[in-house]
Amino acid sequence: MASDQLPSNANASTRIESDSMGEVRIPQDALYGPQTQRALENFPISGQSMPEPFVRALLAIKAAAAQANGELKCVDAEVAVEIEAAVERLLVDEDLMAHFPVDVYQTGSGTSSNMNANEVIARSAALASGIEIHPNDHVNYGQSSNDVIPSAIHVSVVLTGTGQLLPALEQLMAVIDQKAESLKTMTKTGRTHLMDAMPVRFDQSLRSWLAQLEECHKRIAQAMDDLRCLAIGGTAVGTGVNTHREFAARLTAGLSRATGQQFTAAESPFHLMSAQDGAVALSGQLRVLAVALSKVANDLRWMNSGPLAGIGEISLPSLQPGSSIMPGKVNPVVPEAAAMVCARVIGNDVTITMAGQSGNFELNVMLPVIAKVNLESMELLSGAMSTLASKAIEGFTVNTQRVAESLSRNPILVTALNPIIGYGKAASIAKKAYDSGRPIIDVAEEETGMARSELEKLLDPQRLTGEWD
Repeated sequence: MASDQLPSNANASTRIESDSMGEVRIPQDALYGPQTQRALENFPISGQSMPEPFVRALLAIKAAAAQANGELKCVDAEVAVEIEAAVERLLVDEDLMAHFPVDVYQTGSGTSSNMNANEVIARSAALASGIEIHPNDHVNYGQSSNDVIPSAIHVSVVLTGTGQLLPALEQLMAVIDQKAESLKTMTKTGRTHLMDAMPVRFDQSLRSWLAQLEECHKRIAQAMDDLRCLAIGGTAVGTGVNTHREFAARLTAGLSRATGQQFTAAESPFHLMSAQDGAVALSGQLRVLAVALSKVANDLRWMNSGPLAGIGEISLPSLQPGSSIMPGKVNPVVPEAAAMVCARVIGNDVTITMAGQSGNFELNVMLPVIAKVNLESMELLSGAMSTLASKAIEGFTVNTQRVAESLSRNPILVTALNPIIGYGKAASIAKKAYDSGRPIIDVAEEETGMARSELEKLLDPQRLTGEWD
């Protein structure tokens, strides 16, 4: 509600504070101050606040900044200690996000979110200590929104990636590996163009997924490593105005100790402030992971299709009724949910790409949406992978009779005879087997005169998939 629309009893529930633009009326119990309140009134756009991992990363940076400034005697030691203590209290506050209500769609530098943090920390520290602590002069000393917000983007995705995304991906990879190992003696009809092809083993199909995901893991980890370098210390335009020359190194050292992750300050922070190439690169790798997960989800859906009129090679766990009108119908709900996540992540990558193009001279001006969307993609993918592992892949069963019947009637097995009878003769045998619906071995025995024992060996589906232990 705008200040000129306050109810008549506003004085009982609000307080008045001033900033460089004048007086602002703020809810009495709010820890934030006038610049946050102005942002709430100026950006009533989505109702979505900045993601919690971003807020936590921002607070961690503020604590490390206070520690560095205290050590460097840029801020009074007692003030620095109180700022750190305020951050510690906030990080364990169950209502943490109530103090950070600024909309994602705000000023492109994220200044409103930076000042939101400065004001909340300053007021919390002042109320607890009884000493005057200023959001700009103390909490924000040696910093600018222009280096803090890019740094918080990097820190938040590194912490979310190492703490959530990569563990979920590793869980999915481990479940696929275990499932593949349990199915390595089971052979099924391979398919290209959705049509019958030469046989493959189930473990070969699953390990194909695994190889995709291993590559995704490697590329995402590399992209996150590139984000461990921070813009902090660049302040307004990258030159480091109004900051101590040792500030950035001390801050990143303290931040590394606090988070357990290694961060460094860029020797030249200009590009980390004017561009967001690292965030764009990470988003691109999240898109690749989404594409790989789409492959896994769709393979599961196809193999599970039917059960009578589809492929019906596997049965996914039955999790819930599939229809409000058709009794007994059960659908592949988890792969479908995962596919929707993948679609959202791919769309998010388009947003990140457009935002990455918004670097104008010394600053990118779509920082808040970059922070929001990359973290959303990571969290969605994490949830989808964990669910896909535990509620689909781990528990699916192979319909062995259906698989064996389809495989025995697959005329494409005649491909194994090409070196002996030639492509043309083999094609004729396959056509006859298709037309008659008879097993390929029976038709081949009639058409070639070869001993059945030799044909059994040559057309053995397991042999055709290669060696296995």
